Amino acid sequence: MSREQTFTEAICEATHQLMEEDDSVFVMGLGVDDPKAILGSTKGLLDAFGPDRIFDTPLSEDAMTGVAIGAALAGRRPIHVHIRMDFLMLAMNQLINVAAKNHYMYGGQQYVPIVIRAMIGKSWGQGAQHSQALHSFFAHVPGIKVVMPTTPYDAKGCLVEAVSDDNPVVFIEHRLLHYQKGPVPQKLYRLDQGKARVVVPGSDVTLIGLSYMAIECFRAQKYLESKGVKAEVIDPVWLVPFDLDTIIKSVEKTGHLCVVDNGWTTCGFGAEIISQVIEKLQYKLHIKVHRMGFASVTCPTTTPLEDLFYPNARTIASSVYRLLKPEQSSWIPEEREDLKSVEFKGPF
Repeated sequence: MSREQTFTEAICEATHQLMEEDDSVFVMGLGVDDPKAILGSTKGLLDAFGPDRIFDTPLSEDAMTGVAIGAALAGRRPIHVHIRMDFLMLAMNQLINVAAKNHYMYGGQQYVPIVIRAMIGKSWGQGAQHSQALHSFFAHVPGIKVVMPTTPYDAKGCLVEAVSDDNPVVFIEHRLLHYQKGPVPQKLYRLDQGKARVVVPGSDVTLIGLSYMAIECFRAQKYLESKGVKAEVIDPVWLVPFDLDTIIKSVEKTGHLCVVDNGWTTCGFGAEIISQVIEKLQYKLHIKVHRMGFASVTCPTTTPLEDLFYPNARTIASSVYRLLKPEQSSWIPEEREDLKSVEFKGPF
């Protein structure tokens, strides 16, 4: 039987094994050497590898990203950890105008193999400046790869693949995922880029969830079962490169597509998925589509408003049912104890 780890433990183990295998890999970021160890994801690394290979950084995202890029150009493979994705905005020039374009501008002679670990998502009412998921910003720019693993298994395999890549990779972690448990092999392994995961097979509707929303879609699928609806749940895992083929195959079967983004719907990645699917299938199949995501307002801090702002399993199930059966009255399932969300435990 496979052993189980949390998402956090999988990331920590992958990092430890990568640093053990390759001296060029190092970890930097605000609080990475703190006793709390970024939810425990950098636990034990300081004792194992010393302050030359894992070190705290000043609160200066622009300059420190420049340090990471410079180290990558010099042959190192930095993992730059950000407790919150929101503050990557302070390093956009470094990431978008330098890291993403360097390989192209120098005719393939230079590489910038950096991994940016960035945390997203709600916790205790993180609000406007501490909970944003800005993956669509980075997916928009050629030269940057974007991955949003959901399971501990994918977290380890995708981090190993990201560190091994010669391109900059934004590795996005939802806070609530850090408490998910699942089977994780002890050995070092890599997962192929651009490969989506079919979480649950189904025949009535294709239900896609990004990052933590894949968990909510899995729960929604359970609610929909009670109404006789068989939803096929897909976790894209990688946004860049993106596995369109798996989604096309599913939608050709179901004829219905609902994408649940982990960000705002306007100009979001959910809209990109729907557009690509329609472009591919518009002459073959008449499909019905729906997208969900954050309400088009700044993220609130209070729990009642958060409940309206974020999609959840019940609102997803209700929207999918309405997509499939618009002629019937609206349905919102009663909450089931076994399908409640994971409780956030902190500290970030």
